[in-house]
Amino acid sequence: TGERPETAHQGRSHFTRFEPPASSHQSPFKNLQLLQLLWSASLKPGSFSLFGSSEEDKRDEAQRKEDEMILLLKKAKLSVHRGQLQAASGFLHQAVVLAHQTHNNQAIIYTYSLMANLAYVQGQLDSAEKLFKAAMSFMLAGGTPQDDNAVIEMSLKLATIYAEQNKAELAEHGFRFCMESLEVKLEKHKDGLPPKETRLLLGLCLDSRARYRASTLHLKQAGQDYQDALNICCQEQGETHPQTLVLMSDLATILDLQGHHDDALALVRRAVELSRSAGHPDLHVLLGNMAGILLHTGEQGTEIVGREALGLARQAADQEAVDRIQEGLKEVKERRRQEEEEAAATAQ
Repeated sequence: TGERPETAHQGRSHFTRFEPPASSHQSPFKNLQLLQLLWSASLKPGSFSLFGSSEEDKRDEAQRKEDEMILLLKKAKLSVHRGQLQAASGFLHQAVVLAHQTHNNQAIIYTYSLMANLAYVQGQLDSAEKLFKAAMSFMLAGGTPQDDNAVIEMSLKLATIYAEQNKAELAEHGFRFCMESLEVKLEKHKDGLPPKETRLLLGLCLDSRARYRASTLHLKQAGQDYQDALNICCQEQGETHPQTLVLMSDLATILDLQGHHDDALALVRRAVELSRSAGHPDLHVLLGNMAGILLHTGEQGTEIVGREALGLARQAADQEAVDRIQEGLKEVKERRRQEEEEAAATAQ
């Protein structure tokens, strides 16, 4: 396992945070919510084709194992929704054994991918790395091209893991491979309409690399990556999409850390306004970022915004956000106390 990198910057308030990138095409929200989204596609009997023999007994045995494997995957899905991640892991391990017994590469790849994502959200980075590599190995051995979006997305997850393990050279190589592969693919469509999923994957790569660059204090490059990701997300998903709003807030945080407080405040205010109108599920995160930026600009309203963020974080049962916002509010009180003491000393 590895620690998630944090941005160490003297101008950063307790309100603000950087999170590791999500392991799918969603906003960087809470890990369990993200993992549940990975299971959104329903499993149907026959979704993994196992039959190549005409012999009835072999067909019956293959059918039995397929049915058992699908049942295990459904049990794993239910366990994830219930937050029972250890139980889900057990079901997936049983399912992958059946997938190997039936030599079903499609089922092996699918199950390894789910196991890898599950290990990742549990912080088991070494296991996640091995499982992603195993899934990718079966994909490539089965004839999947190296520039296939599924391969690139898995490579991005590996790059993210290396970033969290502080393996800078491997992380940078992984991000570079993903970016270059997608840029070449998109260049082929420059005279036509590029596939939406490929552009969104490029946006995800930019978002992930921006987080890595922010964690290593390469703020200018991080800001450019966030801006590029934001442009793609606005074009493909719309201005009020949750991912767009999170990217706005993240870019505002980078601008704030660079000392561009007015630009940061204007951007995060826009994100909060759109979030309110769209019913954003993580409005409290955006408000927390806004409170931190207000603190740096010296404008009034930091405590009001912070308290609203705290109330919404409690409603959302986001304890991590509650703790962070409470620390931010303590910082506001401490600053106000210091200012009052300095004013009293000056008056004397």
